[in-house]
Amino acid sequence: MTIARHAQPLLRWCGAAALALVAGLGANSALAQSGSSFGGLTAAAHEVRTEQVEARLLAHAPEGVQTGKPLWLGLQLTHAPHWHTYWKNPGDSGQATSLRWTLPADVQAGDIAWPAPSKLPVGPLANYGYDGTVLLPVAVTLPEAGAPAGPIKVELEANWLACKQECIPQQGKFTFELPAGQPLTADAVAFDAALQAVPQALPGGNAVLRASVDAQRKHIVFSSEALPEGWQGKMLNLYPETPEIITPAAAGEQRWDGKRWQIELPLHDMRMESPDHLPVVLALRGEVDADGVVRNAAGPAYRTEAAVAGTWPAAQSPAEMSPELAAALRANAQTTKTAPPNGTAGMTFWLALGGALLGGLLLNLMPCVFPVLAIKVMSFARHAHSPREQRVSGLAYTAGVVLSFAALAGLLLVLRAAGEQLGWGFQLQNPWLVAALAGLFTVLGLNLAGVFHVGQLLPGRVAQATARHPVSDALLSGVLAVLVASPCTAPFMGASLGYAIQLPALQALLLFMGMGVGLALPILLGSFFPGILRWLPRPGAWMDTFKQLMAFPMFATVVWLLWVLGHQSGVDGAMALLALLLTGSALLWALGRSGKARVVLAGMFGALLLWLAAGYGGLIESSPPVDSAAATNTNAQPGALWQPWSEQRVQQALAAGQPVFVDYTAAWCVTCQFNKKTVLSTEDFLTAMRARNVLLLRADWTRSDPAITASLNALERNGVPMYALHDPKAPAQPQVLTEVLTLNAVQEALSSLK
Repeated sequence: MTIARHAQPLLRWCGAAALALVAGLGANSALAQSGSSFGGLTAAAHEVRTEQVEARLLAHAPEGVQTGKPLWLGLQLTHAPHWHTYWKNPGDSGQATSLRWTLPADVQAGDIAWPAPSKLPVGPLANYGYDGTVLLPVAVTLPEAGAPAGPIKVELEANWLACKQECIPQQGKFTFELPAGQPLTADAVAFDAALQAVPQALPGGNAVLRASVDAQRKHIVFSSEALPEGWQGKMLNLYPETPEIITPAAAGEQRWDGKRWQIELPLHDMRMESPDHLPVVLALRGEVDADGVVRNAAGPAYRTEAAVAGTWPAAQSPAEMSPELAAALRANAQTTKTAPPNGTAGMTFWLALGGALLGGLLLNLMPCVFPVLAIKVMSFARHAHSPREQRVSGLAYTAGVVLSFAALAGLLLVLRAAGEQLGWGFQLQNPWLVAALAGLFTVLGLNLAGVFHVGQLLPGRVAQATARHPVSDALLSGVLAVLVASPCTAPFMGASLGYAIQLPALQALLLFMGMGVGLALPILLGSFFPGILRWLPRPGAWMDTFKQLMAFPMFATVVWLLWVLGHQSGVDGAMALLALLLTGSALLWALGRSGKARVVLAGMFGALLLWLAAGYGGLIESSPPVDSAAATNTNAQPGALWQPWSEQRVQQALAAGQPVFVDYTAAWCVTCQFNKKTVLSTEDFLTAMRARNVLLLRADWTRSDPAITASLNALERNGVPMYALHDPKAPAQPQVLTEVLTLNAVQEALSSLK
């Protein structure tokens, strides 16, 4: 019994399944574009659901969809408990929801009619936004010349930032058709409530409210003697529409003196504008709930613009723009000014191509590839008697590797061109693909261990057919090798991958295919020059022992994939997958039996597998609890807390004069974990960082995060690991450290801080 009879047919089957998974990944990403790009499930073309927010596109036309009659569209956001999105001025942090419409010619959509927000405390800060359910209405104007002849197609691309203790950028694409002439009143109650919450013009015009700046105290005072009578003597909420003028978290000092109302508020520490007029929203203060959210009382809110008297204190100098954005703008400006000479461009491309070839060659040393590579090497022993079969097998394996690299790279380029923020290794950001790979390696390991044989599961005719096509074994083993190898590419290909993404599609594909040639080169050389593999013993009983031994690297890969899934979906997701793998293993064992026991046991384990998949399979895609997620961002060493990365945290630290070290990482990145253990968690590293008062931030790319992807791209990288040290005295020039991190490299970078 040899590896050829058992490992190779299953390897072909696993490779075919892996190829189908890669194809399905493209379809999954396309579905995400029609729904949510962050894991939401699209229930309908006008609805997007995530675990944090349910978004629906609504329409309201009480007198029918026709010229001259009111027509409203709106995005309704229903938030999970304790989650919120943002108003037009988000406050101390956050991002306003944005809507981009695609409508027929002459059909115009106005701006969002923003309902009055609430004040949402976030520690010592405060934001302006919405929790619960909010509808953002938009007025639509139809062409005056003639009524619509048919249905009006409406398309919307919406982006919102959902926040709790953490923030998740989300988006949705919505579409539906408005029937011409027909009234639309199903959501009349929602639109009526939303429009009543939209601030009205304050009676008396803009002269009703005045503002006066006290430059010495850095305060601003709003006052009025003509506010609604029903408000007199009561506390009011004031929401400035212009960001970073007033400190959002400040309660202010307000008082009534007869009909005269006044509130004094501190100016924002980061104020960069000195406007002559300030648009604000005023509302009667309602309850303050248990979470400290300051709400508005029932009744109308009002909007007005206050003329500003007095002299503004000196504004802060504009903070340096994001280092990543600055680098990207400089690169873009340089490219726009002048294209490099053909010789230089060609030299750069050929150097990158050589680097890709070398990186692919070194990739054979990584643990991601070893299980598949070991089986492929051992197959040479099977063909030792036939040099021709060896050469054909080597060519087929090479074709599988190169075409797989091209397919993954092509899918990445297509999705990025369609607007997706993705990077190399994106396939392992999908929990379902991680789970599927764990299943593939479990099946392969069980086969190698002798728990079952493919011939026992397939009809005799099919089993004989597989034995007649050894070329497919080699080709599909190349597919499987690439799929599990891609997370290990960053140590050798970080700069080249970032460079490749910026190239025209054909050149980018050539670079990725060059890496594939490098990965396949040892097998290809071994197939054409058998003398290289003379150290292999002759075929014999040892192959059966080696075949069973190779089951353990397969199971080790499964353990690693379960660990990755635990970071993506939490302990519940990992346990659900483990239960499915255990039951599936029992099913395969039962199918390897014979007689009545096979039928009974296979039926029992098959039913159990279906029950587990239906009841608990959904946990595989669930988000980890906040506490678990936070735990991954902290270091066990006291006083050395790793905080979650955000562009805002980087900017705040640099503005305060504090250096920042960013670890771009992912649970599925083997090199990332090696660097954490050997450098980032060592006492020497932490001591060096504390000595320089460096803020440690961790950008976790285990699941897709467009903000992290954009930051990597701006730093001319397209994968992890990646390490950046930001100097507050040179914020536009972050230092990018080597992917295989050493303590010496870190200390050298720290010593260059100005």
